[in-house]
Amino acid sequence: MNRIIIPARLFSLERTLGCGQVFRWERQGDWWEGIVGNEVIRIRQEGDLLEYESGHRETIRSYFHLDLDLDEILRSIDHDPIIHEVIGHCAGLRIIRQEPWECLASYICATYASIPSIRKKVRLLSETLGDPLETAYGMRYQFPSPQAVATAELCDIRRCTLGYRSGYLCETARMIVKDPAWAERVAFLPLEEARRELMAFWGVGPKVADCVLLFAFARYEAFPVDVWIARIMQQCYGLPAQAGYNRIAREGRMLFGRYAGYAQEYLFCDRQRLTTGRG
Repeated sequence: MNRIIIPARLFSLERTLGCGQVFRWERQGDWWEGIVGNEVIRIRQEGDLLEYESGHRETIRSYFHLDLDLDEILRSIDHDPIIHEVIGHCAGLRIIRQEPWECLASYICATYASIPSIRKKVRLLSETLGDPLETAYGMRYQFPSPQAVATAELCDIRRCTLGYRSGYLCETARMIVKDPAWAERVAFLPLEEARRELMAFWGVGPKVADCVLLFAFARYEAFPVDVWIARIMQQCYGLPAQAGYNRIAREGRMLFGRYAGYAQEYLFCDRQRLTTGRG
């Protein structure tokens, strides 16, 4: 058994994997199992101790951003009573470092779908088009490459319950195959230019673009807005009900600064309490 020691207040495996930012992890008793690249990782947490029985230490530390100074980030956004309480409720939540193509494709699949439904779509897509991985726990599958999706029959993609998203995903994969340097280019663009670049892909609107910037490119100033975040910004921060996506995202960035995306993820994690008054 391999171990990593990190204070529980600085990392919560449960909150990090359960908050809806990533879709290839499953809870199996005390263990979480996920596939990162070509590695199957099985990991659990008990207090300050992370135990993992598969996967490489370097992959785990990088994927979960364990070397990032979470205290500094939270101090920078902790400037009003609402977010202060949220930080206490969601201690240890970290934003995962996702691979750009997998993140982009997953969020195209995620449009107008619940988290359990998204996980099913991504799992079926991987089982249908991904390379197999033989493991001690049975057969697992890598996320399919852009080439695999671009050359697949559309009917095969539709069988993954993607519906109208099938055409979007297939066309985006074809665009990426023709433009293999897309991720490197996006990584160095200013935020608004990077958003426009991502929105040139089929099926990518402002929310998907901001999610990809936040979760795949560590653009922590990005502030994705869904119905929950819109409701929180209206009920807790006084934005008018008619405020649209761009205004809410802009206000979020102005309010929380360079780590607005971290504030967004903490607010989303605590969404039920914030919008219903329970807790």
